[in-house]
Amino acid sequence: MRTNFDLTPYRRSTVGFDRLFDLIENSNRVAQGDNYPPFNIERLSEDRYRVTLAVAGFREDELDIVAQQNLLQVSGRKAEISNDERAKFLHVGIANRSFERRFELADFVRVENAALADGLLVIELVREVPEAMKPKKIAINGGQLVEINQTAGEKASRDAA
Repeated sequence: MRTNFDLTPYRRSTVGFDRLFDLIENSNRVAQGDNYPPFNIERLSEDRYRVTLAVAGFREDELDIVAQQNLLQVSGRKAEISNDERAKFLHVGIANRSFERRFELADFVRVENAALADGLLVIELVREVPEAMKPKKIAINGGQLVEINQTAGEKASRDAA
């Protein structure tokens, strides 16, 4: 069982953490929400992820994937079954309803690919940090900028040139 935390005191004394607090506050609503359709989230490597949703019975034209800044929204819209068609079923155990599933994405995460096969919607995500946002080591006394992930040999050969 989750409890709600009042984050108001923290919001008053911090700057730039609004998105983090919103995520914490919304996590309780998401946890109590609808669990349809079921999904998996995999980490394939440090910068690659895969979201797989079980969408049995949906066709490509009934599914929508919308990627916005820090948000991935997957929705499926099924046409209503008429009463005549419904009367033919003896048992309905396969969920055939519309849905909307939202995933919060980290900064610089984009959708690379999406595929539907065997009732599974697979969405490939990749994180690409722009060069301008990567950490750089700043030399003291106005020296040259050096990338942090350089090896000592690369730095020595660059300094010699």
